[in-house]
Amino acid sequence: MTQRRMALGNDSSVKEFILLGLTQQPELQLPLFFLFLGIYVVSTLGNLGLMVLIVLNPHLHTPMYYFLFNLSFIDSCSSSLITPQIMVSFVKQNIISHAECMTQLFFFAFFIIDECYILTAMAYDRYAAICKPLLYQVTMSHQACHLMLVGVYVIGFVGAMIHTGSVLSLTFCDGNIINHYVCDVVPLRKLSCTNTATNELVVFIVVSINVIVPTLAIFISYTLILFNILGIHSAEGRSKAFSTCGSHVIAVSLFFGASSFMYLKPTSSSVDDDKVATIFYTIMGSMLNPLIYSLRNKDVHIALRKTLKNRIFT
Repeated sequence: MTQRRMALGNDSSVKEFILLGLTQQPELQLPLFFLFLGIYVVSTLGNLGLMVLIVLNPHLHTPMYYFLFNLSFIDSCSSSLITPQIMVSFVKQNIISHAECMTQLFFFAFFIIDECYILTAMAYDRYAAICKPLLYQVTMSHQACHLMLVGVYVIGFVGAMIHTGSVLSLTFCDGNIINHYVCDVVPLRKLSCTNTATNELVVFIVVSINVIVPTLAIFISYTLILFNILGIHSAEGRSKAFSTCGSHVIAVSLFFGASSFMYLKPTSSSVDDDKVATIFYTIMGSMLNPLIYSLRNKDVHIALRKTLKNRIFT
């Protein structure tokens, strides 16, 4: 297998890139192929199944599940964008055109930024439900939820455009081998033969905003929720509130922890660390989120039983 193709000329004359994938060790590639195939199947079935349950069950047509539906949609798209690329690199040389790489970069950034803000919207929904229950119907009205969701996707679009534009401004003249399994800003920047200081600054600012702002909003929401829960006299009420919020805290910690490590760390860090971090906040998160939000969720259990019962007796 050819491991290197050099770009000709002193300009951005690269027409295609080679994605090296997760590992170059032949003995690991077949086992990893089936591992990621299994993860992809579980992730896809979990996210699509949760979306179908929410659509088919009217008692799940609430703001909380409206945002959860969109989280599952984003996770499903993100997983479908990345996991097949990893599996392809295990069985053959993964060659991608320049245009396809930039398109993949755009949607990769779009879905990651979307997830940052959909998790923030879910935290605010829990704050409104637990801390302001009397105003919940007004605060989280249909119109308010729609506007929040539009804001999530608009911010994702703007952020993705900035990331893609910053990479398009780079010149690639030394080579076209991307030591990664997906077209992302960091590995592409390492290929550039021009000064990337401005690009690094832009990426750092955009990522900082898209990590720090949601993290602060989520932290404040859950701090206020915690104080409110501690004031609940009923043990059953406290248990229900903790159960409702616990799953969200786990999902948030996994996503923001891994993504912060990936983008806010020193540029001299290991490429293998980058690859592992990306797996955690994309592929693993996409697989675990349906499990996290459904295993301890009585509403989802009831919806699943009703749906299965209706299908069996019809």
